[in-house]
Amino acid sequence: MKKSANTEVLDHIHALMHGLRRHLQEGMREVGEGLGPMEARCLGYFMRNDGATQSDLVQHAGRDKAQIARIVKALHERGLLQSCRDPDDGRSQRVSVTAEGQALQRKMQQLRVRFEKAMVAGLSDAERSTLLALLERVEGNVANG
Repeated sequence: MKKSANTEVLDHIHALMHGLRRHLQEGMREVGEGLGPMEARCLGYFMRNDGATQSDLVQHAGRDKAQIARIVKALHERGLLQSCRDPDDGRSQRVSVTAEGQALQRKMQQLRVRFEKAMVAGLSDAERSTLLALLERVEGNVANG
């Protein structure tokens, strides 16, 4: 039975997503010091959102509050995150990444950049622009239901 063009598009997107995940997991085993995928995402979130709260991450990630609390606690215990009391709301803690966490995040970012380069190798600037525009349209279609 022949696949439809739509099925083939979905299959390719699925393969790319799993390729990225596999590449990052292999790299994290190499340099990630035992960091799990969700821990890596959490660390990345606080790198991009210095001073955010756990509640901010829960909202962003759409994950369970207790799961995020366990991950943040584990990253604190490993010395990758630190917290301080929110001056505007004493009940909240503002989270930031330690120097050690920043160094680890930079290593993981280098892995991602290597994958990005390999993924688009051989594409011209025009082809990359076209691909990006098409992917943005597809993403918009998905977001709009």
